[in-house]
Amino acid sequence: MAEGDAVQVSKTLRELTEEERLKLEKDTNLVTDYKQKKFEVDAQKNWDLFYKRNTTKFFKDRHWTKREFTELIPRKEDEKLVIFEVGCGVGNFMFPLLEEEENIYFYACDFSKRAVDMVKENPLYDTERCSAFHCDITESELTENVEPDSVDLATLIFVLSAIHPDKMMFALQNIYKVLKPGGCLLFRDYGLYDYAMLRFNPGHKLSDNFYVRQDGTRAFYFTLDCLQDLAKKAGYSTLSCDYVHRQTVNKKEGLSVPRIFVQAKFVKPVINITEQGS
Repeated sequence: MAEGDAVQVSKTLRELTEEERLKLEKDTNLVTDYKQKKFEVDAQKNWDLFYKRNTTKFFKDRHWTKREFTELIPRKEDEKLVIFEVGCGVGNFMFPLLEEEENIYFYACDFSKRAVDMVKENPLYDTERCSAFHCDITESELTENVEPDSVDLATLIFVLSAIHPDKMMFALQNIYKVLKPGGCLLFRDYGLYDYAMLRFNPGHKLSDNFYVRQDGTRAFYFTLDCLQDLAKKAGYSTLSCDYVHRQTVNKKEGLSVPRIFVQAKFVKPVINITEQGS
């Protein structure tokens, strides 16, 4: 599939067709509690199997990130940005940016041990410029590997959607601890009514807006209100939060399908001494 040129940034969701609306309304049966618990227990194993099958060939390098998030470009020659990529996969975001920008240091972690091993095996992996580690951000404190209040920018790009909704808050608060006051969390993930959500057949629904794929990995589809509410409760201020509507075209099959993402920037507030003492 190749992406079309039609991109729209908006605060509103697209309207469903009657066929899409009926399909979602009829999909009311949830996966059994037993299976849901098994998907949670097997989450790391399923992601390890994903990377075993696909190695480094599934995701494309994310050269678009600097276009969407100009914060990733150091403003001054002597300025060194410390970036923490949460959910680094096999390095499709980190390595292109390290090649393009000299004054950057990366922390990177992933839920999959296999993915982290692939990052460390990459010829571009340089311990002087990056540090990758395995971590479950819903269980382990990030401050065990990253100093508190030390990171300029953190990224969550198609990561939070893979986490059980009950654990999303802990993950966001975990990242909050390592961000500097004034530091920014750059976010992009699946939006409600994205084409990938509409493709699920009955039998894959875990809860509202939360589904499981054939391989056992899971995906949550966000609304702006849901995401901003989570960020606010975790302590962040919202700098921006929008839907990104994009038409993806498959010319071979003559299909044009709606992709909907949520893109946001959340800031860890700076608290001065007088505010802290009041």
